[in-house]
Amino acid sequence: MELEYGTATVKELPQMVELLGVLFTDEAEFQPDPGKQKRALEAILANPTIGRLFVAREGKRVVAMASLLYTVSTAEGGKAAWFEDLVVHPDERKRGIGEALLKHVVAQARADGVLRITLLTDMQNERAQAMYRRVGFVGSPMKPMRLKIKPK
Repeated sequence: MELEYGTATVKELPQMVELLGVLFTDEAEFQPDPGKQKRALEAILANPTIGRLFVAREGKRVVAMASLLYTVSTAEGGKAAWFEDLVVHPDERKRGIGEALLKHVVAQARADGVLRITLLTDMQNERAQAMYRRVGFVGSPMKPMRLKIKPK
């Protein structure tokens, strides 16, 4: 079956939550929480000004997903985005799906007027970093820092 790359739909939400569970199990800094992932994906799907969700599908099966979250860059003078959550189903890896989905997202961002895309990747994930470089991403002298704010 042929792969299709496109914008995610509400019907695909359960499959995307499942994929995020795989991603957050693999990443050192995060833990899967299906309720949180569902809430976040629903917020993005409900409001296109927040961002867009992209999927690679074979028929009705989502085999990969990625998200692009919008912001405004004062340095760039316009629309910028955070690229997040690229994950390919473990059974479908090493087929080039992740890189093809990334290229699709970059093309859509360009068409939407995005001037810069920023992403974070696990420091030890050299395969992912090589893929990002192939698509044109470069290292940054900026150091990511986080402040986790607990709800009241």
